[in-house]
Formats: sequence, structure tokens, C-alpha cells
Amino acid sequence: MIAFLPKYHRFYTVGKRLSIGLLACACLNSAYAQTKPAVAAGPRAEVIHWWTAGGESSAVKSLAEAYRQAGGIWVDNAVALGEQARAVALNRMVGGNPPTAAQFNTTNQFRDMIEQGMLNNVDVVAQRDGWDKFLPEIVLNIVRVKGHYYAAPVDIHMPTWIWYSKAVFKKAGITSEPKTMDELFVALDKIKAIGLIPLAHGGQSWQDNIVFTTVLSNVGGRELYLKVLRDRDQKAIMSEQFKKVLLTFKRLQSYVDKGSPGRNWNDATAMIINGKAGVQFMGDWAKGEFSLAKQEAERDYGCVPGFGDKSLYIIQGDVFVFPKTSNPDQVKAQNLLASVIITPSTQIAFSKNKGSIPIRTDVDGSKLDACAQKGLAIMKDKSRQIGNGEVYLTPDQNGALADALTNYWNSNIPVEKVQRNIISALES
Repeated sequence: MIAFLPKYHRFYTVGKRLSIGLLACACLNSAYAQTKPAVAAGPRAEVIHWWTAGGESSAVKSLAEAYRQAGGIWVDNAVALGEQARAVALNRMVGGNPPTAAQFNTTNQFRDMIEQGMLNNVDVVAQRDGWDKFLPEIVLNIVRVKGHYYAAPVDIHMPTWIWYSKAVFKKAGITSEPKTMDELFVALDKIKAIGLIPLAHGGQSWQDNIVFTTVLSNVGGRELYLKVLRDRDQKAIMSEQFKKVLLTFKRLQSYVDKGSPGRNWNDATAMIINGKAGVQFMGDWAKGEFSLAKQEAERDYGCVPGFGDKSLYIIQGDVFVFPKTSNPDQVKAQNLLASVIITPSTQIAFSKNKGSIPIRTDVDGSKLDACAQKGLAIMKDKSRQIGNGEVYLTPDQNGALADALTNYWNSNIPVEKVQRNIISALES
């Protein structure tokens, strides 16, 4: 165990390793206590995931129901927070008691696990169902490694949506949706002037990173985005254009409230829903919270995927990986789960609840909400598809970058020093 865990040290501290190990046991005991093996025959799948917020819970129930309809037995093991859920899964795998499947992001998070032979592939399902014919290239390149399929993609999320309250905009006298970053700052100033919170934000590192990525993609554009995150081009990072990105990012910090540090993302979304704040930068999973509150896209809230007709659709998402096992019943459960997840009906049902768009390019998304329709329209243009930062960076690099950005967000640091800090972070 100790030899393996340091490869994931962005998720662990010495103290956390101990507490996470205890958490793994607690979650395991809880899962088995609440969901005793069913007598009925059928592939039994214990699934570790971190979908615990209101809208997320509804979405995962649709997956569980689809699996049951296919003849399987779904054993739910929800662990709050992505880092903890992944840590529980890793501890279980290293300890010789793996779950059937575990949620990870559509990133390089599980690449080391593939290289160390810790995952089963689901080639038989992927090849039979023709995944290479309908998965976006960015997603395909993550789940397929050296010709083998090691993860079943569940959804496509875009992390850099800009959400706003229609009621707050009306109260502040904002009559049109912002079409540029400058227009957004004008709107934020108007909201501030009427005594409401301009920017609802949860002061957590990954949420700071979302704000940065939104600014980088909209202010910097595709070329700079790739030079910084994919190429780690030092000249680009020290450029005036990237300096403008960082200064814009820092300027946004002046619009958050004092209660921002440590706030959960869904609590920030609730501020938009309740009319306490005007704008939030967050992924489209926020729509699950709007739906739960009975709010409707373009009636109660607005959604901006990006500024301009060449704005980027940053592909993020979730996958299930399948821990190594030779148990034929578990292999059967893994293959059934991979097959069920990717079916068109499951994809549509899940996306309606989760706020995502389907992973497949061949499904009818006409019944999805207005914001999803915007996303589907952009996804049709492959030149506007791009990976999120974690697609191009190792977990260490991504963690170091997030640390540098959060430090800048919360401190008065000269922007030139931040540029140098980011160069160092991306060399880690």
C-alpha cells in the first residue's frame, strides 16, 4: 500500500492517509450494512461515487434504475467529495477488496492505475457497441489506452459556464446578457451597486481553478489555452496576453463576499437560486440544483457557455473504472454496467438530472433543456472542442497549478511573480 499511494500524493497527506483508511472501512461497512446481498440472481455491482448533492443524487438514481432494469443489482456506495471517494476506491483496491466500479474524472487521474495493472478493460463491450464511432476524440483518447478500453464514460460536462439570476439582473437594471468580459464586469458593478453579491463563489481550490479556466478560455482563446496548459510554453506564460488573463482573474475576486472561503459549490448555486447573488462560474452540473429548485433555464436563470461564436467547449466529465478482478461474476457485472451506462436511453435520463450532455454524438437531445441545447450546438463544431486542464497535465502539475492560482486569488502577489510561480508549478 505505501509503495503505491505516493503516486497520488496530491490527494493525500500523512494525516489524511490514516483517516482515509478509516473512512474506507467505515464506508465499506456502511455500504454492506445498508445493502445486504440480494437473493435474486443477477450481476451485483458495488459502485463507489461522489454524487451526493441533490441534483447529483437524482442522476445517480437513474443509472441505478437502468442497471436494475438490465437485470443487475446495484449496491450504492456514495462518498462525499471526489478526492475522498477516489481515495476510498484506491484503498479498497490496494487492500484486496475492490468495488465493482469506481467514479473518476475524464482525465489522467487513473492512468497510473492502468500502467500498474490495477484495472480490468471492457474491450468486449466497447468493441461490440462501437464506442470509437460515437465518442468525442478527446474522451476516446482518455478511456482507450494502447488499444484497450479501461473506463466507461458517463457524461460530458463543461466546467466554465457562467450562470446568472434573471431576477437579480432585472433588479439591477441589466437588460441584456453579457457578450464580452467587459460587459460582464459592467453587470457585476450594477449588481454590487444595489447591495447584492455580484459573484457567488466557493473559495475552494478547484472552484478558483474553474474561474481561472473560464477567463483563460474567453480572454486568452484556444491558442493561448493550449500553449499554457498543453505545451507549458514558458514564453506564452510570461506573455502580456497571459498577464491580462491573470489580472482579469484577480479582478473577479473583488466581487465575492466575505463568506466565500470554504463554501461548497452547491451553496454558491443556491445564492443564485435565492436571488442573493447575481453570477456564478460553475460547471453545468449546477443545473441539477436549479432543477431541484423547480427553476427553468432561460426563464429563471441564464446560462452563458462563453463569449463569441468561437468560444470553446471545454470537455470535462466522469467515467467509471473497473478494478482488477478475475471473479467471473464481477467481470460480468463490470461489462453489464459499462454497456448500460452508454446506452442512449440511459444517457438522456442521466443528462436530464445531472445537467450534463450525453457522451454520445448519435442521440436525440431535443428534449434536454435550453442550456444543454447550447452545449450540443457548440459540440457539433469539433474545432471548438478542447480538453480541460487535467487532460493535459499530470495530477501533480494540476495540483501545483491550483495551489499557485488559489494563493494568487487570496493574496496580494505581483502578477509577474505569479507567472513565474505557474512556470514552476507546471514543471513539477
